[in-house]
Amino acid sequence: MQKESSKRSAGYSGDADLKGLASRIGYQFRDMELLRTAVTHSSFANENKGSGVCNERLEFLGDSVLGFVTAEYLFQHFPDLPEGDLTKTRAALVCEKALCGFSSGLGVGDCLRLSHGEHNSGGRTRPSILADAFEAIIAAIYLDGGMEEAKKFILRVLAPNLKNARVKPFKDYKTALQEIIQQNPEERLEYVLTGESGPDHNKHFTVEVHLNTNVIGKGGGRSKKEAEQQAAREALELMGY
Repeated sequence: MQKESSKRSAGYSGDADLKGLASRIGYQFRDMELLRTAVTHSSFANENKGSGVCNERLEFLGDSVLGFVTAEYLFQHFPDLPEGDLTKTRAALVCEKALCGFSSGLGVGDCLRLSHGEHNSGGRTRPSILADAFEAIIAAIYLDGGMEEAKKFILRVLAPNLKNARVKPFKDYKTALQEIIQQNPEERLEYVLTGESGPDHNKHFTVEVHLNTNVIGKGGGRSKKEAEQQAAREALELMGY
């Protein structure tokens, strides 16, 4: 019993955990190894050589599947929404905060395979890790059962948000700033990474947003995307928006 507890504290996820997760997902995997990979963080794979690959490639694929399914749903169900509003709505539905919530609701955090360091530093509740695992799970379903099964899962999980998609406000500072700047075609907007610090499990990025050669905003966050959003937010505030 103590041995099992020790494994768990080191980020171990046993077959019972995976079967429980599969049950909550609502999909019966033919190849459970795909689900195991989906909950394997890079820190675990690096710390346990020979334990299998991490979920980064699945995350890449799942992000694309999620984006397509969400875009298709919005396109079909909201024919009067212009392209810009469709883009903002999709971004709100699949942002890190939303995906983290979906992942938490499925109990993914309890099943993650993490390194000792990642586990001890709160990796099971870290939004970026949970969001990435959710996308990896989508890819695992897609590879195991095809697009229709992945689509069923995505729409079932997103259903409550999809119903109110049109009325949910979304603060996409980058898009808002771009729309303002592009009114003057000669102006050039650029996001520049100026700093990166911290260990792999707790990175911090700093970004500047440049208008031509002038710095008009600075921001920081746990991901480059978050830092860029914060830099754009500061720029909008300085511009009086």
